[in-house]
Amino acid sequence: MLKLLGKIYGVGTDLRNTLYERGIFKSHSLGVRTISVGNITTGGTGKTPLVAYIAELLSDAGERVCILTRGYGRDNAQHRVLVSDGDAVLVNARAGGDEPVELARRLLNRAVVIADADRVSAAAWVKEQFEVSVFVLDDAFQHRRVRRDLDIVCVDATDPFGGGSMLPAGRLRESSSNLARADAIVITRSDLADDIAALRNSVREMKPTAAVFLAVSKIRNADELTNEQPVLAFCGLGNPNGFFELLRRTGVRVAATRVFPDHHYYTQKEIVELERTARDIGAAMLLTTVKDMVKLEGLKREMPCIPVELSIEIEPVTEFHRLITSS
Repeated sequence: MLKLLGKIYGVGTDLRNTLYERGIFKSHSLGVRTISVGNITTGGTGKTPLVAYIAELLSDAGERVCILTRGYGRDNAQHRVLVSDGDAVLVNARAGGDEPVELARRLLNRAVVIADADRVSAAAWVKEQFEVSVFVLDDAFQHRRVRRDLDIVCVDATDPFGGGSMLPAGRLRESSSNLARADAIVITRSDLADDIAALRNSVREMKPTAAVFLAVSKIRNADELTNEQPVLAFCGLGNPNGFFELLRRTGVRVAATRVFPDHHYYTQKEIVELERTARDIGAAMLLTTVKDMVKLEGLKREMPCIPVELSIEIEPVTEFHRLITSS
């Protein structure tokens, strides 16, 4: 049944793409340079650190950056929310979404962040309120209503094509052949690939003219975590095993792990249970992602809980910088 539903879903996405390619469905310019970052699979490709990295590069180059994001998982998905005006984070995760708030905190004094399902309308509003010279679209490969100048797609080296099946049978949002629309492909978690050369050749076959980059995730605050104390690590991510493996490879003593659904909002009871489990196994503290940490605000904690700050390193770095900052 799931495979049948996946086939139906795939036919629908192919039809939609065809309608855009033939000009029956229209794409709209946002009036300034627009960079899209997305993926062809659901969740967990390392997209958010890449969005932040791109925004930092643009800001350092003197651009006035605005990130446009849908803000998945917020209380009112249809309501436009100014998450950050660039100077301050204005809302919590429930109002703005966990990933938009994560981005807003990392990019203070670097980018405006707005959550809105209608990114064309949001862009027009932002341009009236702020001086914006470049938009970065978060999770927008399938959001073809917005015309983009640069289309970047993340491909997770540990599961590049979502098991080869469309939603809900697999994790593909659209056929992998649609990578042909991409201007650049970033293979994330490239250090975990069984055969990175074969994967790189595979994506190049889909779009020979696309620039292909290799990315690895790093922990920015590793010194704070690798102190020989056992920890309990938990998260609500699309790819939780990637997070736990990164902790272990960095040298963190992970005594136990707990997994919650992607974009999960935690309860006081769950925190109490996590702390009880940690004490039972002799763990000295809890570790989680920054994305999860923004959803712990207002909850009481008796045990230290440290957010793991992720960054991304890309090769070849000079070519990637040139791609992002060239107008």
